[in-house]
Amino acid sequence: MITRRVVVTGLGALTPIGNNVEDFWEGMKEGKSGAAPITYFDTSNFKTQFAAELKGFDPSDYLDRKEVRINDPYLHYALVSTQEAIDDAELDFDKIDRLRTGVIWGTGQGGMQSFHKDVIEFASNPVPRFNPYFVPKIIVNMGAGVISIKYGLKGLSFAPITACATSNTALIEAFNHIRWGDADVIIAGGSDAAINESGIAGFNASKALSTRNDDPITASRPFDKSRDGFVMGEGSGTLILEELEHAKSRGAKIYAEIAGGAMTSDAYHLTATHPEGEGARRAMEMAIKTADLEPADVDYINTHATSTPMGDISELKAIGNLFGGRSPKINATKSMTGHLLGAAGAIEAIASIKAMEHNTVPATINTVELDEETPNGVDIIVGKSTSHEIDVAISNTFGFGGHNAIVLFRKYRG
Repeated sequence: MITRRVVVTGLGALTPIGNNVEDFWEGMKEGKSGAAPITYFDTSNFKTQFAAELKGFDPSDYLDRKEVRINDPYLHYALVSTQEAIDDAELDFDKIDRLRTGVIWGTGQGGMQSFHKDVIEFASNPVPRFNPYFVPKIIVNMGAGVISIKYGLKGLSFAPITACATSNTALIEAFNHIRWGDADVIIAGGSDAAINESGIAGFNASKALSTRNDDPITASRPFDKSRDGFVMGEGSGTLILEELEHAKSRGAKIYAEIAGGAMTSDAYHLTATHPEGEGARRAMEMAIKTADLEPADVDYINTHATSTPMGDISELKAIGNLFGGRSPKINATKSMTGHLLGAAGAIEAIASIKAMEHNTVPATINTVELDEETPNGVDIIVGKSTSHEIDVAISNTFGFGGHNAIVLFRKYRG
């Protein structure tokens, strides 16, 4: 089997704390919270009345009128962050082989806003007047589709769906297909736009969301003794993955090398993680092995840590079991962004790469008193960002259904 090195040459982000990569990173360093009362609909009858919405975002500032009209918001987000990443990578598709340039793009919820809107309209007047773009707006493969179509990219194109592990799964698939020789460049990531009545009510029904309506800014509090659920977020993250020699031949800047990735299944419960983090531990161990490294080589972990009572502790147990009494520095960036569902992995991969670039671990905000079940030796950064030399970083994601997807990045050394 052909095995080639894979590097990251472009980044694009659209998040509740910044509508581009630089603003996102500055928000991370400042410990900025994206949580606030929901503005998209009347929340009077909802248990949760807040979320981490995008701020000051208008798709018409980035996309032409037709692109806005025929696409769901999750696709708007995908197109916007992808254009930023392409510009950042200085990709000129006229100078590279479009047949060997692919797109692997995921989403957790797909076109939930479009689905909700048209079904509600039908329910109020049961004459079928659905939008002619209803189906392409809602189906989950369309992120990969619209990106491929916009740029004329004719390499492999598909949509892995593993709930909140989706965009890490996309990154792992892209990593594998490039190192196996199937493509030279792949646009990979994920987007979600699930802050609507159905999204909030559905997660409320599963008791997954925080109900701290009196203080939304502090509601996302991973690892804290008083955490009561996650904060819904939205947005998109795009990474340009490229075969090393291809990147060097065109003089591309290289942010990092993606050196490992692994996926496992808990096979335990529809929505809960394994209580001891067994699948998460195995996936981290396998990702490290893929990179030909040892656990002691890992300097930093961006945890999945959604702020749910069971999930946070199971992840900490997995880290404690794998790394023993000496864990890497860890943080939980969802304390700031909320949980971006299918976009979470891509956004947190970008956070991990920026942390590595600047040798800075952003703090976990809102965490005041650690859960008493936190294992000894787990080194959680709280309060404020800290300087720390990072050569190897891991980004963890876990999804409903027991999906675990772990990506490992390494500083590019030539």
